[in-house]
Amino acid sequence: MKIKKAVFPVAGLGTRFLPATKAMAKEMLTVVDKPIIQYAVEEAFAAGIEQIIFVTGRGKKALEDHFDRSFELELTLEKKKKYDTLKMLQELVPKTGTIVYTRQNEPLGLGHAIWCARDIVGDEPFAVLLADDLIQSSTPVLSQMISRFDRLRASIAAVMEVEPDQTDKYGILDADEIEDNVVRVRGMIEKPKPEDAPSNLAIVGRYILTPKIFDYLGENKAGAGGEIQLTDAMGQLLKEQPIFGYKFQGTRFDCGDKAGFQMANLAFAMERPEIRGKLAKFISQMGQNFCIERK
Repeated sequence: MKIKKAVFPVAGLGTRFLPATKAMAKEMLTVVDKPIIQYAVEEAFAAGIEQIIFVTGRGKKALEDHFDRSFELELTLEKKKKYDTLKMLQELVPKTGTIVYTRQNEPLGLGHAIWCARDIVGDEPFAVLLADDLIQSSTPVLSQMISRFDRLRASIAAVMEVEPDQTDKYGILDADEIEDNVVRVRGMIEKPKPEDAPSNLAIVGRYILTPKIFDYLGENKAGAGGEIQLTDAMGQLLKEQPIFGYKFQGTRFDCGDKAGFQMANLAFAMERPEIRGKLAKFISQMGQNFCIERK
């Protein structure tokens, strides 16, 4: 079956970015001039996704408004004859019914957020994208994964190698490589201590899942951090169905981390010809000043 639906868990409070996220959804923080969530939505549409499912919580109205019409703003732009900007804003709004919203009433973890979308997803495979994981690549990562799903016909998680002392921040795989950039999963552990990790192969925020996952998420079993973990449900699914990891082509930035967020801004800004020169000069000067200070 074609992957037509993508779930976006966006109910998190973004406490690591307070006070910026006190009155604004963390997904609306901008990298250069676009909210983080827009990059993820554009990736989904570029991969052929037909329906976006946002699992939201309190304080997400700005996110909902971002993907809706703003008639006052559009009228103002038209009067000022800023037609290019007007066209850009209009293209941002998907067709009616393309975006669906459902609410996660309690912050019970990623697994619970995905389970909240079960009735909208229905009995078909679907994608999950975590907007905090912003990935710079020539081919959208979800497109890369869907091409593998078309052949493997099983759940797939995007994976990357991390430093061994960072395993306690990720779901870590026990897996065997079966071909270039594809591993078959034998087991997985959520946020293990480095000495307990079976490898340094970590799951990042892109998944393609079969609907069977909802059976295990629905058991509402708390795991690491007292939350319902997607990794735990995938571990149970593994007893019935194969699961694969895909080593994607691209550079991932953790935009849930302040340093990662700033790195993403620099990397994506350097792709813009209109600001690259000025920014490169500034970075060079900052580097020279830092070296002088270190001396």
